[in-house]
Amino acid sequence: MTGMYEQQRPGIGHNQPDEYAEEKKHEKWERWAKKRTFVRALEGTYSHLYKALLEEKRVYPSKDVPWKGGPGQFGKSVISPQATSVVQSMESHIEAYAPGAYGQKHGHLNSAVFYVLKGRGHDVHDGRYIPWKAGDVMIVENGSVHQHFNDDPEEEAILLVFKAKPLFLFMHLLFQKIVEWPPDKLPPGVEHYKPPAEI
Repeated sequence: MTGMYEQQRPGIGHNQPDEYAEEKKHEKWERWAKKRTFVRALEGTYSHLYKALLEEKRVYPSKDVPWKGGPGQFGKSVISPQATSVVQSMESHIEAYAPGAYGQKHGHLNSAVFYVLKGRGHDVHDGRYIPWKAGDVMIVENGSVHQHFNDDPEEEAILLVFKAKPLFLFMHLLFQKIVEWPPDKLPPGVEHYKPPAEI
């Protein structure tokens, strides 16, 4: 039903010559192909760490972070243990979907909260169809295999995502898998889509 365990061929790392072949193929998505910092080391004295935390900035303009990915789904990670020193247990990123586009089918152990800033579409969570529109808040439950779809053939969809993924990874709840990669081509009529510059 979810595709997580029903794959017809062996997954990455099982009798394939290059266990990173799929990641390299989709390297435009940095978070899927490059080494990242999921949880930082906390080193120093209590007073030093506390002082550094108090001095850390609290506002991070999303315009300063470049969009990555494409062609139909773009993302930018604004708040994470890798991007900032003020957070350790959560991350937040923004996703933009071209008209009629959709993202990867995937699963992970952490839950996620999506605030729909713009557009309309639907998700599929473990085979369950879930419609959403601008102003809605959607929850992806722990361990769900899910996928996001922009149902509007003319307008983009923008989602703001919050999750405690770093905390889950710190507790070694590491399992995460892409079941289907996102398409390499945009739907007809929106071949020149670019995510919004003002976000």
